[in-house]
Amino acid sequence: MPQTTLFRSEEMSLIQLYIPSEIAQPTVAELGELGLIQFRDLNPDVNAFQRAFVGEIRRYDEMERHLRFFETQITKSDIPVRPLTGINARVRNAQEVDDLEDKIREHERRISQMNSSYETLQKRYLELTEARHVLKETAVYFEEAVSRQDNIRHSFDEPSAPLLDQDVEQGGGGGNVGGGESQPMTLGFVTGVITRSKMQTFERILWRALRGNLYLNYAEIDEPITDPETDEVLEKNVFIIFAHGKEILNKIRKISESLGATLYPVDDSSDKRQEHYREVNARIDDLNSVLQNTNNARRAELLSIADDLTSWITLIKKEKAIYHTMNLFNYDANRKCLIAEGWCPTNDINPIQQALRTATEESGSTVPTILHELRTSKEPPTYHRVNKFTSGFQEIVDAYGVARYREVNPGLFTIITFPFLFAVMFGDFGHGIMVTLFALYLVIFEKKLANGKSKGEIFEMFFGGRYIILLMGLFSIYTGLIYNDIFSRAMHLAPSGWQLVEDPSKPDKLIGQQTGVYAIGVDPAWHGAENFLLFTNSYKMKMSIILGVIQMSFGIFLSIFNYVHFKKTLSIWAEFIPQILFMQCIFGYLCFTIIYKWSIPWYEPDAKNELYSGQGTVQLALLGVAVICIPWMLFTKPLILRHENNEHGGAVVAEEMHEEEEFDFGEVMIHQVIHTIEFCLGCISNTASYLRLWALSLAHAQLSTVLYDMTLKSTIHPKGVLGVILLIITALLWFILTVGILLLMEGLSAFLHALRLHWVEFNNKFYEGSGRKFIPFSFKHIFKDSDDD
Repeated sequence: MPQTTLFRSEEMSLIQLYIPSEIAQPTVAELGELGLIQFRDLNPDVNAFQRAFVGEIRRYDEMERHLRFFETQITKSDIPVRPLTGINARVRNAQEVDDLEDKIREHERRISQMNSSYETLQKRYLELTEARHVLKETAVYFEEAVSRQDNIRHSFDEPSAPLLDQDVEQGGGGGNVGGGESQPMTLGFVTGVITRSKMQTFERILWRALRGNLYLNYAEIDEPITDPETDEVLEKNVFIIFAHGKEILNKIRKISESLGATLYPVDDSSDKRQEHYREVNARIDDLNSVLQNTNNARRAELLSIADDLTSWITLIKKEKAIYHTMNLFNYDANRKCLIAEGWCPTNDINPIQQALRTATEESGSTVPTILHELRTSKEPPTYHRVNKFTSGFQEIVDAYGVARYREVNPGLFTIITFPFLFAVMFGDFGHGIMVTLFALYLVIFEKKLANGKSKGEIFEMFFGGRYIILLMGLFSIYTGLIYNDIFSRAMHLAPSGWQLVEDPSKPDKLIGQQTGVYAIGVDPAWHGAENFLLFTNSYKMKMSIILGVIQMSFGIFLSIFNYVHFKKTLSIWAEFIPQILFMQCIFGYLCFTIIYKWSIPWYEPDAKNELYSGQGTVQLALLGVAVICIPWMLFTKPLILRHENNEHGGAVVAEEMHEEEEFDFGEVMIHQVIHTIEFCLGCISNTASYLRLWALSLAHAQLSTVLYDMTLKSTIHPKGVLGVILLIITALLWFILTVGILLLMEGLSAFLHALRLHWVEFNNKFYEGSGRKFIPFSFKHIFKDSDDD
């Protein structure tokens, strides 16, 4: 059995299944529960609407539509849905599916019928409520109109003259819409209800259209009115308009209706109005009772649905996914079976066969599903078996590009190198502890947080990368210890290797004299020294170069594993050897000189200008080797491939290809020129790119120092009550700014730069990333994707 490791992707097998038609559904369902096969589409030229099981899929689409309707109604009614505690994975037979479909349709019919009745009743309730307010308010208007009879003109000979005197026209009031005419003076009126926001526009249009020949009064309805169609609470006004003449009254009605007003008739007689008011109140009371009963019945129906809704949704999604998968199969009419092909991990063939036997036994069939492996030259999908710890690091690599099948996987090394390079830029003992504590909270309570309600996209992103954050915090603690930096302050963990003595040339000045070596990391005596920044700049800049050359050299060495696995013998000595020589002769030697200079007392007066004797000769020789490596990379491989092509009579298998193709020397030469130039220039630019480790580390340390100096420095030694209060305020401000700026903003910056160093500087030395990800048919993945949506 092939060994499972993250160093390379899993070995994959192309399998073929012969599934008897009568057990096709339970078999595919069992494989969906297992989630280990990525099925191939055996009908690529068949339209989606012409496939065998399109009718079943449409049927389940319709059932899903009903369930979405139920979800909307349940959410609207604020009814809790019973969570899924477990569902039978067994596929339902045709009769069970028919019964479920009938049940869902019946629920949908009753809910729709009750919704329609409830909406009709609500509309009627709205009309009665508005009519009640109209009758109530117009009673006041009629009393006012009677008291002002003396002010109304008794002659209507001039059509352009105002209807009422100025003092009457300016009288305010409120009311609802109605219709009628006063007999003594043939004075008619219109009453109704209009949205309050339109009242000013309504009044202005009426005044201009009728040239002031009207008397309008209105009042606000203090009772909230709910629109039955939109469930919005509306603010409305009751109005009454007095005017003379049928044409003017008709014009008022048209203007009112055009602005969305609702008109209500009101009788001239006071007794009839009072009688009508009592009737409306009685009908409202009756309607309230009916509405309550209808609402209770609908809620009871929704409660019964809510108990089974989640299980129905799960079942229908499974059934629908099964038929979508079966549409990828071929049907063999002679054998009365479905033929399926798919990729699966070679190590998992035994569990797949066990799942097939389980499906056959539970279905009671005597004809089993047949599985056998196919030999193929097709490139399989890439599958890395990961767990909750390694999955985040693998996602970092997959975001750059999925590994080619059986290619060396950078994800294994990213587990260490990514948090380490992050920590080089973020190194602070205190900040590392804060990041680690946050990550530990996510890790310790991961089950509780994973099963709880969604807390937002940002939190989900942090939670998904909790183990990455944990290692970033731990490595930051380590690098902070090496930098001897805790919230921009020094740590005195051991006796200092420096002491202050008088300068012999300047007795009033103290200078540092080395008396030993500090136990670990940077000596705390450097903190506060005048040349501290100069020292740390030089130290971190050179350290960045060394780390970058080590990682890039490691990437070049990893390429040899790909060449050996894919049997690219020519690439080993035509590409790998000149590449590693070129890198080490220039940049490897640079690292050697840096480390060598660190190891000798370069500051002593008797030190020579050369690091060692014969330095110039060695450097010229190394430079010559590096120059030779350029044509070595450029010409060797194309010329040898052309020679092999001529020997094979015009056809050669290129190492980069999986199938034979016609050899084109010009194309191979152009590819090699691009590859050589990219590598040589990339060595220079990539090495310089690692200086970002120095730049961000310096920026992080300086920001931390500035933040401390601006907040805690002046209040760290409080005096009196006021001093304690100022310390608390500045400490709180320091903490907020530390979390917001140094942890979040600087942390995100360091994360992105570490990401770039892995994607560009490290991966391009050996990683092709041209594969396709293994996506098996799995109910677990289907439900996870639907939850994310």
